[in-house]
Amino acid sequence: MGALMLAEGGTFQPPGADSFFLPPIAGGVTKPMVLVIASAIIVGAYFLIATRNLKLVPGKGQFVAEFAYEFSRNKIAREQIGAKDFRPFVPLIFALFTFVLVNNLFGIIPIIQFPTMSKIGFPIALAAVVYLVFHGVGFARHGFLGYFKHIMFPPGVPKPIYILLAPIEFLQKFIAQPAALAVRVFAAMFAGHLILLVFTLGGEYLLMEASVAFKPISVVAFAFAIALTFVEALIQVLQAYIFALLTANFIGAALAEGH
Repeated sequence: MGALMLAEGGTFQPPGADSFFLPPIAGGVTKPMVLVIASAIIVGAYFLIATRNLKLVPGKGQFVAEFAYEFSRNKIAREQIGAKDFRPFVPLIFALFTFVLVNNLFGIIPIIQFPTMSKIGFPIALAAVVYLVFHGVGFARHGFLGYFKHIMFPPGVPKPIYILLAPIEFLQKFIAQPAALAVRVFAAMFAGHLILLVFTLGGEYLLMEASVAFKPISVVAFAFAIALTFVEALIQVLQAYIFALLTANFIGAALAEGH
């Protein structure tokens, strides 16, 4: 990206991909690594504390914990996998939803202000787990050859069409779907954080470095940064939901008797 200079101040260097490469805190440990570990501790500690003394009329902490669990169980796992098979997968769906959600929300928490899922390695790692699970249960349910038949040769399709359809279905299930699962949340978090950086750092530059004529524009930049923070919060929640939803959908499709 090019630099920008407005009269009196120094040069404004717009944030870019290099803004996501943070220096190590100590040794080879970086801020995203610490945040990933912290998120797991936060999720585990919160639900342990919130459910330690369950009450018939829940307090705020218990209510949030129960809502998150019920939502993951009934609105995601049950609906996507089916009432017959969903129960063993509830812990996975619940863990993915809450883990991705906390890591996304780190991007708008003061001082932290870094969405962990904007580092592509973390979404890839989660997608790899999902990949092993949904293909693993598919092979277990249908058998090795039966699973390939299940995903590549859906019933009711004219046989000549299989020549074109079978490789497409194979690529979709084994490459495209898991890749899209990782890239979707990464791209959303990367782009959202970058936009917030542009308006925040741009506003700071206009206020501190630009000439007097341009300083009032900093108010507009900061206003956009605040408004976009709320939009980003919504996107962060939606991306966690979509990640868990697609995971459950992949598992449900792998277990289904029909295509």
